[in-house]
Amino acid sequence: MKKSFWRKASALALTAVIGLSSFSSVTEAANRPTTMAPNAMVTTPHYLATAAALKTLEDGGNAVDAAITAASTLAVVYPHYTAIGGDNFWLIYNAKTKEVRALNGSGRAGEKATIEYYKEKGYEKIPSRGYESANTVPGVVSGWWEAYHYAQKELAGDSKLKWERLLDPAIGYAENGYPVSPNQVYWTKYATDPTDNDLKNLQRFEEFRKTFLKENGEPYQAGEVLKQKDLANTLKVIAKKGADGFYKGEIAQKIVKDMEANGGLLTLKDFETHTSTWADPISVEYRGFQAYNVPPNSQGMASLSILNILNNIDLRSLGEGTPDYYHVIVEATKQAFADRDKWLTDPEFVDIPVDKLLSKEHGKELAARIDMKQAAKTVEPLDPKGDTTWLAVVDKYGNAVSMIQSHYFDWGSGIVAKDTGVLLQNRGSYFSLDPNHINHLEPGKRTFHTINPAMMLKDNKPYLLYGTQGGEGQPQTQAALATRIIDFGFSVQDAIEAPRWLHGRNWGSSSNNLKVESRIPQDVLDELIKRGHPVEKLEAAYTDAMGQSGAILIDPVTNIKFGGADPRGEGAAMGY
Repeated sequence: MKKSFWRKASALALTAVIGLSSFSSVTEAANRPTTMAPNAMVTTPHYLATAAALKTLEDGGNAVDAAITAASTLAVVYPHYTAIGGDNFWLIYNAKTKEVRALNGSGRAGEKATIEYYKEKGYEKIPSRGYESANTVPGVVSGWWEAYHYAQKELAGDSKLKWERLLDPAIGYAENGYPVSPNQVYWTKYATDPTDNDLKNLQRFEEFRKTFLKENGEPYQAGEVLKQKDLANTLKVIAKKGADGFYKGEIAQKIVKDMEANGGLLTLKDFETHTSTWADPISVEYRGFQAYNVPPNSQGMASLSILNILNNIDLRSLGEGTPDYYHVIVEATKQAFADRDKWLTDPEFVDIPVDKLLSKEHGKELAARIDMKQAAKTVEPLDPKGDTTWLAVVDKYGNAVSMIQSHYFDWGSGIVAKDTGVLLQNRGSYFSLDPNHINHLEPGKRTFHTINPAMMLKDNKPYLLYGTQGGEGQPQTQAALATRIIDFGFSVQDAIEAPRWLHGRNWGSSSNNLKVESRIPQDVLDELIKRGHPVEKLEAAYTDAMGQSGAILIDPVTNIKFGGADPRGEGAAMGY
């Protein structure tokens, strides 16, 4: 570990709050600066990850290099939201070829993960926590590795940074420690509430307790230093041996050994045969821009479907922040979710008619179903939850990355594989045990994924990179960002800070309604209630129940990069 790098990256993080004012005003805005830079820009949901990625860019790394630095750092300093035991999805714009590539870094169900297994044990659904919830292979490291080698061979620029250099800050924060953030304190206390149900009480898992709680069993407080020695050793192996060090060597062996000792399902064969896969991205036209996302098994098609529906509606005439504005996007969301819930699963197992679902004709049909005076009652969303980290990078060569990484629930399965520090995801707990369900469990299958990164191009060049945390809320927040920036001319920071909403059920909530931040005026809410929306006004003006979002906009004339990060979280946008 190069300690000088680690110290410099930490120092850079202290400058995250320095910047320029936003260009427009938002009621009760948090007044974070819109960050502007001529060469490169990065935004992530944690300032330490942003600082580390910026240093990679300044050292000559490309956008993928910086994204790997950020993602690996997040897997250490934001463990309640992401881990190397999770999955990721990528959109990569290659400035040399002027094409967008999609990379699916999600894992598949293990060979022993069958409906019969769970049914024989008396389960009606797959457990949300514990060893039996960790039934899909972690895809994160494979995603990093595939993206790195693609970038080294194909991406514009002359980056010569070595793989191991990209993991230096993550190793440093795991080995030497990092100050625990208030956000992590909150989610640690939430997950270790002994009076609550089994979705919490994660301290009952020995390795979780040893890794994320103090010796006395109490949560770390904000500013106290948390070290993860086992994770540091695992990252060192990955730095030295690449993806094989994780999937075909001692790390996989340790994970499987722990799984076998505790009734888990993953095998060495599951790890050895895992691959991330490249795909053509999916896209729709929106107001003269080309909006991109990743194809199934991600719900990216729902994010694009909302825009495809809104193409048929004059949002500007409705006005931003009006009852009509909120109503029409919520109603478009319901229509998009109905298609998603009917079709979304692993396309290797089902022929999903994505082209038809995203066709202009279908968008018109769905838009025609929207009643501007009455909320639809019969279109019910599913209940995908999620805690996630989205990040974006634009480098000096013109390459761009929109990338998202997650282990599903806060703290994933709650299982830290013994002697590895690897917190395993519970993404596979979303499989259905009903053999007639579109997303039913099968060995080797990728499950329905909520996470999806977004990107818009103008004249075949990146214009807007955007994304968010938040499971069911991701398509909705992406629609909020896109419409406020494209239709109403908000700066990226003002679009991020503007009041948000969430249709559906969020993680940790028992209600399936329309949650809104308290800054939305009461007369607007009264009109939405009048139209039949089950409005729940949250107390907070800003709440991460709406997810932590971010965006980067590239001015097509000046090439200045404008970056924003969410005041609902602890992120930062930084450039040079």
